[in-house]
Amino acid sequence: MNPSLSLNFVFFFAFVVAPLCATENAEPSGGSPIERWFMQDYMLGDWGGLRSDLSDHGVDLEFFYVGSVPNNISGGIRHGAIYQSGMILALDLDFEKMGLWKGGSFHASSVWLNGQPFSDQYVGDLNKTNLVDFPADFRVWQVYFQQHLLDEKLTLKAGLLSVDRDFILPEMYNSLASINFLNQTFFFPTMAFNLYDQPFFPKGAHSLPSTPYGVPAVVLKWDASQSLYLKAGVYDGYPDKTGPGTRIQLHSDEGALFFYELGWRRNMEQGAKGLPTSVKAGGYYHTDEFYDIYNTIASLIPLGLSNGPTTHDGNYGLYLLAERMLWREQGPDDPAQQGVTGFFRTAWAPRDRNIAEYSIDGGLVFKGLIPGRDYDTLGIAGSYMRMSRDLERAVEDINKVLGFQFAEPHDYEAVVELSYKLQLAAWWTLSPNLQYVMHPGGSGAIPNAWVFALQTTLRF
Repeated sequence: MNPSLSLNFVFFFAFVVAPLCATENAEPSGGSPIERWFMQDYMLGDWGGLRSDLSDHGVDLEFFYVGSVPNNISGGIRHGAIYQSGMILALDLDFEKMGLWKGGSFHASSVWLNGQPFSDQYVGDLNKTNLVDFPADFRVWQVYFQQHLLDEKLTLKAGLLSVDRDFILPEMYNSLASINFLNQTFFFPTMAFNLYDQPFFPKGAHSLPSTPYGVPAVVLKWDASQSLYLKAGVYDGYPDKTGPGTRIQLHSDEGALFFYELGWRRNMEQGAKGLPTSVKAGGYYHTDEFYDIYNTIASLIPLGLSNGPTTHDGNYGLYLLAERMLWREQGPDDPAQQGVTGFFRTAWAPRDRNIAEYSIDGGLVFKGLIPGRDYDTLGIAGSYMRMSRDLERAVEDINKVLGFQFAEPHDYEAVVELSYKLQLAAWWTLSPNLQYVMHPGGSGAIPNAWVFALQTTLRF
C-alpha cells in the first residue's frame, strides 16, 4: 500500500469525520446512523444480532488490524518511511456456554503480516521501533485448549503457544487490547532475543517462541489466593522460522524453554476501590548449548585471542515487572478509568553467553489528560539495555591487537518514546508516535536516530 495514500485516508477520517461523530459512550443510543456507527464496539457492528447470539452460545470472533507508517527522519542507517501492517483473526469457544462442560475453552488465532523490515533497513536498532516489524507472513499463531480445575484455582493450557502471551505480560500500561507504545521492548523485553542464534556465531538449536510464532507448549497456573499466583510453562525452544507459514518440528537435539513466574495482584478485580497494582517476578531456562560470547567473537579473526568457540550448558535469565495506577481521576465506576499508571521492569542474564546482560525500562501512561477526551492516552517511556561486557571486551581486545579500530565496542542501546493515542471510536484508534534511539545496535557505530510513526488500529 502507498504510504501517502494511507496517511491521507487516515487523516481525513481522523480529523474531519471522527470529531463530528465520536463520543465517549460505548453503546449506541440514538443519534444519526453515522453517530451510532462510531459508538458501537466493532466497525462491522453486531451483524444484525448474530454476533451477540453466537457469543451467548459460547462462540466469539475477533478481527483486529494494526497499520503503521514508521519514518526514520534523522540518523540511523538511512532515512525513509514504509508501511507495515498486521491482521489478527481469533476464535474463542466457551465449552460451558456451548453446553459441554464447565471450565473448558478453546482458542485459535492466526496473523497476517505485511511490509518490509524497517528497523533492520532504516534504523539498525535491536529494540524494534515498530510493533508490527516482522517478516511478511500468514501463519497460525496460537491454538490451545484451556481448562480450569479445583474451583478455578488451577488452570491448564496446552497447544500452540507464544511465551510472550503468558509470561512478563503487561496488564495495565500496554496490551493488544490497549496499545499505548509502539516499540516492541515495551511489550516483551528485547533482552529475550539473547535466545536467538546470533549473527556470525555457529548455528545452535535454540530460538524464542514469541509473537508471531507459536510452538507446542504446556502452561500451568495456580491461583493460591485472589492476590497471589504461581505459573510455570515448558515450550519447544526452537520454533521453525525457515519460511512462511506454520511448521511444527520436534527433534531430540533441540532445546526446551522453561518459564516460571510468581505474581502478586491487588485491586485488579472490577469495582475494587483501591488503586490496581501488579508485580511479577520470574525467570527462564533454555536447555540447549549456547556459545561463549568472548571466545566466539575473539575467534572470528585469527589473532590468538581465543582457541575457538566454546559452549555453555543452558541459558537463563531473571526479570521483574511492576505496574501500578498512581492516581485515579474518578472512582472505580468510571468506565474510562482515567488517571495515571506507572510501570517499571528490569531483566538480567549472564554476560558470558548473552549479547545483552541487563535492561531497565519504565514509564507513565496518562488517560483522559485532555478534558472531553476521556479515553485518549498519553504515554512516555524509556528503555536502557546494557550489552554484554564480554562482548565489549572481545571487540576492545581485537582492536588493541590490530592497532586500529576494527569495530566499535558495544556498550548499550537506549530509547525514549512519546506517544498519544486518539480513541476515535470504540473500534478505532490513531497514534502519532516519536522515538529517539540512542546507540542503535548497541554501539556508537550507527548514528542516533529520530523515528516518527503513525499507527492506526481497527476492530472488526
